[in-house]
Amino acid sequence: MSHNALPLLTQLANGGGEGGNHESLNPYLTGGAGLFILLLLLFITTRFNRDR
Repeated sequence: MSHNALPLLTQLANGGGEGGNHESLNPYLTGGAGLFILLLLLFITTRFNRDR
């Protein structure tokens, strides 16, 4: 591999030169929504598993 391709591959691996953190993504909102969805799925699963 040539030495000219290494910085280009590094830039592509990092998301095209921009950081991975997007300004519109709030980590608390994303985590809270994920937790809510998992708890909702747990609730639905336990409601349908009443055959015993």
